[in-house]
Amino acid sequence: IEVLDSGLAIGAITTLREIVSHDVIDREFGLLRDAASRVASPQIRNAGTLGGNLVQDARCWYYRRGLDCYRAGGNICYADGPQAMNREHAVFGASRCVAVSPSDTATALVALDAVMRIKSLDGERLVPAADFFVGPERQITRMTALRPGELLVSVEIPNDWAGAQFHFEKVADRNVFDFALVSIASAMRLENGAIDDCRFVLGGVACTPQRLHRVEQAAAGGIPSETLASELADLVVAGAQPLNYNHFKIPLMRNLVKKAVRG
Repeated sequence: IEVLDSGLAIGAITTLREIVSHDVIDREFGLLRDAASRVASPQIRNAGTLGGNLVQDARCWYYRRGLDCYRAGGNICYADGPQAMNREHAVFGASRCVAVSPSDTATALVALDAVMRIKSLDGERLVPAADFFVGPERQITRMTALRPGELLVSVEIPNDWAGAQFHFEKVADRNVFDFALVSIASAMRLENGAIDDCRFVLGGVACTPQRLHRVEQAAAGGIPSETLASELADLVVAGAQPLNYNHFKIPLMRNLVKKAVRG
């Protein structure tokens, strides 16, 4: 973890435990600290890395079992059928595959406007976190923008959101080991009590971290209150298409946005 004039640079093999216990991250970028602290269990965070959490493959029991679904190169989605078990799958942005992004730290880094540094034998390139995670409509066999022969080597977080008002919450079946059913990462800057700028990103609801652009636009200039929280919550669920067993994600998304606005 390197402190720069422009922000922070975190190497891809930095452990999640190092991120949780780092003084500057704790003081200035608590959103990432909170997200990293909710990954899996303490034992896994001791060995698991930021890069590993970001580039892990899709979490879908049909895919992980080795079935020939779309993501595995086949021509069917076993999770999107009348008898499918899809409690943990997407309610937004499904295109053949309905698996969700499994990374807890991804939502925080998208909210922080982080940039991914990628290297290969041909050179390096910088990719904004919001563009690093890709949906099945763009590339169904990969979850990220990494091309064959490329490595994620570091994540750079600008100072733009340092010290902002952060909120991270992850709802899962258990407090350890489990992936998010729904999570939220938010960052807000207030000026004279009103929201000057903000980011709201949901996890566990789409194939990529789901940035809530409409919510951000509607929140700008508003004063955090129960009224504003309710108005923004109504915008969250627009366009959602729940599957057989994940309708519960709709009220859950609304409530998480309300809590984030309340701070």
